[in-house]
This record gives sequence, C-alpha cells and structure tokens, in this order.
Amino acid sequence: MIIKSAIIMISPFMAAGAALFWGAYDLSPSQVLEVLLNMFSGANTPEAAIIIDIRLPRIILAGLVGMALSSSGATLQAVLRNPLVDPFILGISAGSAFGCAIAIGFLAWLPLQVAAFVFGGLAVLLACMMARSGGEISRLALVLSGVIVSAFFTALLSIVKFVVDPLKLQSIVYWLMGSFALADWHQVKTAGIGIILGCLPVYLLRWRLNVISMGDDEARSLGVNVSRKRIIFIACSTLAVTSAVAVSGIIGWIGLIAPHLIRMIAGPDHRRLIPLSMAGGAAFMICADTVARNLAGLDVPVGIITALAGAPFFIYLMKRGGRESWGQ
Repeated sequence: MIIKSAIIMISPFMAAGAALFWGAYDLSPSQVLEVLLNMFSGANTPEAAIIIDIRLPRIILAGLVGMALSSSGATLQAVLRNPLVDPFILGISAGSAFGCAIAIGFLAWLPLQVAAFVFGGLAVLLACMMARSGGEISRLALVLSGVIVSAFFTALLSIVKFVVDPLKLQSIVYWLMGSFALADWHQVKTAGIGIILGCLPVYLLRWRLNVISMGDDEARSLGVNVSRKRIIFIACSTLAVTSAVAVSGIIGWIGLIAPHLIRMIAGPDHRRLIPLSMAGGAAFMICADTVARNLAGLDVPVGIITALAGAPFFIYLMKRGGRESWGQ
C-alpha cells in the first residue's frame, strides 16, 4: 500500500516530465534538458520558447485542472454519499457554459474566466437554495436541484447558440469541448489561486469526510454539524471546479474516473483518498492532454479524450453497481 501510494503521489511529476519531451515540434531530449537547465538564463531561442512558454504552462495548467476536478469529485461523492457523482452534478458545467457563451457571443469585454466563474457559482448557489429546507440541505434534494439547474442553464445555452453569430458559435462549441490550447502563465496564475484556495480546506478537513460519508445521523451523534460541513465542502469544491472550468472549458469524467481508480487501489479512507485523488487526477489529465495535443498531428480538445476513456469506465462501474469501488 505504501509503495502504491508513493507511486501515485509522484505520478504527476513523472507524467509532466514525459510530456515535456513529446510535442508536435521535434526536440531531442538533450535540447529539452538544456533548456530546463538554463531556464532562468533568459535565453531567447525557439526551443526555449516552445518548452518554457508553451509546453510547461500547458502541462502545469492541465495538472492543476485535473487535481481540482478529481479532488472535487471525491469530495462530492462523500458529501452526497453517491459513488457516481461528479463535480458537474450541481450545475457547474451548465452554468459555466452559459456564462462563456454570453461572454463570447455578446459581451466581448467580459473575460471568459470571470463569466464562467460567476455563472458556475450562481448555478451551485441556486441548487443549494432550492435544496435548503428547515435550515438544512438534503443531499437527495441537492442532487435533484442540480439536475433542474443544469437543465435550466442548458436551455439558456441553447437559446444563445441559436441566436449568436455563426463565427462566434464555433468558438462556443470549441470551448465546450474542453482544451488547454490557449494555456499560458497568466492562466496558470489565475486558475492556480482559485484551485489551491478550493482544494486546501478540503485537504485539511478531509478526515471529516469519513464521518459525513457514514450518514447524517451517525455524523450528528459524533458531534459533527453535517449541514455546515456540507456547505463548506460544496463551496470549496465549487471554487476549485469553476476556477478550472474558467480556463479549460468543460472537461468531463475526470472527477468520476480518478477517484474511483484511487479508491480501488487505496481504499475509501478519505485521509488517503483526497491527496491521492489530487495526484492521480493531475497525472491523468496531463496524460490525456499529452495524447490530445499529439494525436495524428492535431490539437484535439482534451474533453474528447476524457469522454472516450470515461464512457467505458462508467459502464464498468454500472456493471459492478458502484459498490466495490465505493468500499461497501
């Protein structure tokens, strides 16, 4: 178990190291190493620009997004006690997609990051308000509210796609596929702040997820304010996911695949599951993006790659009933 956990924890660095050597522009390993060793020398060469300004920020951003989606998936699966929940169940993707469409189609002055973050957060807030009854949030009502909110924002998105200029419609559709093609150091900085602020409290409070996942009555008997902790975990997950979606678009399945794979290896204890999910999700996303940007010489949206991997995995989980990987 210790060896497996150690391998998972260093897997993002292994995946990132391999990704640096693989790209459309053919660079030898010696050239890559030379650029990395002289990274802070201010060298102005094509090789340095490719490694430092294109590949490195893209790899780091992919790792951050994978970490956010995977840890949020593991967190929400525990909070809602549903092994088939992913970070977008509360309407985050639909709200963020609508915000992006509005920004691209009608509000060119509004940054995509801001629009996705605002409307993604608004979607979750609406879902929580709808699910709140008697001062508490029911997990079943929250899931149903998320479905309703997702349907509402999806309908609004369809209206925008119907009336927007065809050229702008192409940009909206491409963003919805999910991609890191426009990654740069500014996006790494802006997304990294939100993702870290969202993931850090989850990491520090991860042991409480073990109590919450036992059930509301059991958690209350142990002195845990379930409603308050549920709000904290949902808010932190929302911050991390919307920060990720704002720079990458809609990338599905990572929040479902990575936590389950880690749970199969390390078990359901969230004290191990959360940090390992962060590392595993980062590694998975880096690998998926590396394949996406090198597939047939084209920069394929990474959302397509994760969907191709996620659909068979979801079928596999359904066949197993989601129980073995959930630790039941």
